[in-house]
Amino acid sequence: MDWNFLTAGQLAAALRAGEVTSAELTDEAIARIERDDDAINAICVPDFDRARAAARGADQARARGEDRPLLGIPVTVKESYDVAGLPTTWGMPPHRNFMPAEDAVQVSRLKAAGAVVLGKTNVPVGLQDVQTFNEIYGTTNNPWDDRRTSGGSSGGSAAALASGFGALSIGSDLAGSLRTPAHFCGIYAHKPTLGLAASRGMVPPPGPALPVEQDLAVVGPMARTARDLTLLLDVMAGPDPLTLGVASRLTLPPARHERLRDFRVLVLDEHPLIPTGSAVRAGVGRVADALVDGGARVERDSSLLPDLAEAGVLYTQFLFSGSVARFPVEAYEQLQVRAAGLSADDRSLDAARLRGMVFRHRDWIEANSLRELHRHGWRQFFAEFDAVVCPITPTPAFPHDHNPDLMNRRIDIDGAEYPYFDQLVWAGLATLPGLPATAIPAGRSPEGLPVGVQLIGPMFEDRTPLRLAELLEQKIGGFQAPK
Repeated sequence: MDWNFLTAGQLAAALRAGEVTSAELTDEAIARIERDDDAINAICVPDFDRARAAARGADQARARGEDRPLLGIPVTVKESYDVAGLPTTWGMPPHRNFMPAEDAVQVSRLKAAGAVVLGKTNVPVGLQDVQTFNEIYGTTNNPWDDRRTSGGSSGGSAAALASGFGALSIGSDLAGSLRTPAHFCGIYAHKPTLGLAASRGMVPPPGPALPVEQDLAVVGPMARTARDLTLLLDVMAGPDPLTLGVASRLTLPPARHERLRDFRVLVLDEHPLIPTGSAVRAGVGRVADALVDGGARVERDSSLLPDLAEAGVLYTQFLFSGSVARFPVEAYEQLQVRAAGLSADDRSLDAARLRGMVFRHRDWIEANSLRELHRHGWRQFFAEFDAVVCPITPTPAFPHDHNPDLMNRRIDIDGAEYPYFDQLVWAGLATLPGLPATAIPAGRSPEGLPVGVQLIGPMFEDRTPLRLAELLEQKIGGFQAPK
């Protein structure tokens, strides 16, 4: 049997039944990586010797009667997570030899749950791209079409899962970095509620792994099935033991509903700041049809929805305000001059990016107050709805574009060009208020590329979009391996 494309849940059942050993699963996964990864370039830092040792340890533990959630299951880890004994570079050449002394908290949790870590997956430079390539490790290709990107910044993890390189992976998300690669590669991913999963040890090198509270960024699970997302989220969720974990324990509420017909869903396929391509619009439509067919209450508009244009501008300002923190003084002063020259009437996303880059503290405080109003609006919205279905990006995976001037890149939407970073506004819909969002496959484009959508749920009710993802998987199908 080819075990490489089975789900983590199926592998766990087979391991418990004695149908296979972790050593066998690990050897098969390594053999597949060695056979196929030259064309994909997903696994940038293999750790096969230690993986085989961990697999033998898992088999011995099971022989002693132990059972843990991921005992003996092969997984991968995004390169940006610290793993003791392996480099953490974030794709930045000056740090190609940085070696952390200890595991990130999420890597520790994976190992404590019994997972076998096969290695680390590729990332873009500084995790700051919708694609995955860097000077150290090269380019990660989309398993469906090697001329196209696998997405970013968790593109290596998504490509690994789509290629059968391990059953699970962990990534991170600030601007769709979990959801976009899932959408481009045809897999599942979950952006947790902001603060739900501790991120210590997911830090740019050579910075110390401190328990820092993130403003927008989260860490989260990636898998080939919706149920596996829940399995892995249960391992990842919980406060850092160095901070809130001293006094707090996490108990997530159950999903609001168990049956599709009980869900109240708002479906969106249009954004005021960027058009939606026909292939993605069709994917949203397929999910909407499945919801209606399953008896869910589906709406296409609601006065309770926070203003999408204002949210897109606000998110863009927050996102880019953090991108220049370590800019040289001279470069920052040039940005200030450019921002001062903007017209007060310029409400474009380009202007929002520039203004965000030169935010003063008082600007940030004012923007944060407006964000809190949006969060309150979402609370009112989710008193009447259970989830939002909407795009992740406007298009399926696009061709590799390595233009070093990111601001001059363009994204093609049905034959018309738009600024490259404008595509992030859909990801920002959930990121700005810190809401959970589950990325699911929603069919194929006319060219045969995967198309995904996101299911956005109420804050700290992550099990609600995850359950909806499971029900939709049963209704419309899920992951399919690339041919």
